[in-house]
Amino acid sequence: MSSQPPASAPETPGNENQAVRHSSHSHGAQGQSLDGALQKAGFYPRLVADVVDDALDGRECVAHLVHLETHFDRAEVRRHITVLVLTADMLVITHVDDQQLDEAGEQIVAQISTESVPVAQIRSVVLSYMYAQPQDYKPSDPVREVTLSIAWSGGQRLDMGPASCGDPQCEADHGYSGTIAQEDIVLRISAEADGLQAVQDAKLFARALRAVNTGSAAPAPHIQSLPARPRSGVFGNRLSRGHQQR
Repeated sequence: MSSQPPASAPETPGNENQAVRHSSHSHGAQGQSLDGALQKAGFYPRLVADVVDDALDGRECVAHLVHLETHFDRAEVRRHITVLVLTADMLVITHVDDQQLDEAGEQIVAQISTESVPVAQIRSVVLSYMYAQPQDYKPSDPVREVTLSIAWSGGQRLDMGPASCGDPQCEADHGYSGTIAQEDIVLRISAEADGLQAVQDAKLFARALRAVNTGSAAPAPHIQSLPARPRSGVFGNRLSRGHQQR
C-alpha cells in the first residue's frame, strides 16, 4: 500500500481523450456515466477504466457502483477502489490497490483483480439500512448508511464467540455461539464518509442487480441529485473469496 495519495490532479488532455475512448460505458441507474464516476473517485481513473473495459469484453453497462475506500494506518493514508459493473448477464467486479516499493514513494505498483460472475449464479442480494433517530422517522429522512452484500459462490463466514446466559455473576461455561453469513462481497457505504448521493447510488445498484438476477424488467432510473459531502474516516470494508475484510 502506498502512503502517497493517488493522482487526482485536474484532468489533462490525455484524461479527456480517455473519457471519449470509453464513452461506450452507458449511464447506469445512477444517472452518471461509469467514466464520470471513475474520474470523480480520482484513483488512477485511466488505469481503472482500461481494466474495467477489458473485463467487460464488449458488454454494455446496465448499472455500476464505484466505491473508494480510505483508511488510516498511523501516519499513512491508504486507499483502494472497488468497481461493480452490472451487464445483462454478468456482474463484473474490479478491485484496485496500490503498493509503495520504496520509502521515497517513487516506485509504486498497482495490484488489480477482476472477477466476472454470471448473474444466474448470484444467490442473494442483501441491502442493510441504518437510520438515525428511528422514533422520529419521516419519509423524507435520508438513510445514514447502507451495506450491500452479494453472495454467489456458496462460501460462508462464521463469527464465533463465548455464549452467555445474561447473568453478569454467572461463571458457568455456556459454550460458544455464532452467526453464519453467506457473502462473497460486502460494501459498506456511509453518508458521512461518502455522501448522500453515494448511498442513493448503492440502493439503485442493488435494485438493478435484483431486477437482472430475478429476470424481471430493470427498474426505470430514479435520479435524485443530492449535495456532495466531504470524504473522511473509514467506512468501507470488502469481503470476497480473494479479498479478506480490511
